[in-house]
Amino acid sequence: MKSNVKKKRSTKADNAPKPDEAALKGSVPKAKEGGSRWTFLTNHSHVLIVLHAEPELVLREVAARVGITERAVQRVVQDLEEGGFIRRERVGRHNRYEVRPDVPLRHPIESHRNIGDLLKLITG
Repeated sequence: MKSNVKKKRSTKADNAPKPDEAALKGSVPKAKEGGSRWTFLTNHSHVLIVLHAEPELVLREVAARVGITERAVQRVVQDLEEGGFIRRERVGRHNRYEVRPDVPLRHPIESHRNIGDLLKLITG
């Protein structure tokens, strides 16, 4: 007698590694030839995640990890600071960034959640 329970086939997604601190330090994969590349998270969230993981990172390195220009990162950091999502502190010749986890997310769909929830979801 055959069982009605079907075995789940393993997929690439099942075997994909979970994001961790090491993933934040890698380079951005290139788009396939002729294909477009998009992600579910914005550059703002990517910058926030990287700065949360390494608060003293220089913006040039943040740009390299996120895959955008340094000038774009500067604009994102300015937006995040003006929105109250991060605080910038001058330490000698460098900046240190403090992510404020209790600040709610901006869009009405996710406004019941805060930055800390997003960071926990992504970094585990």
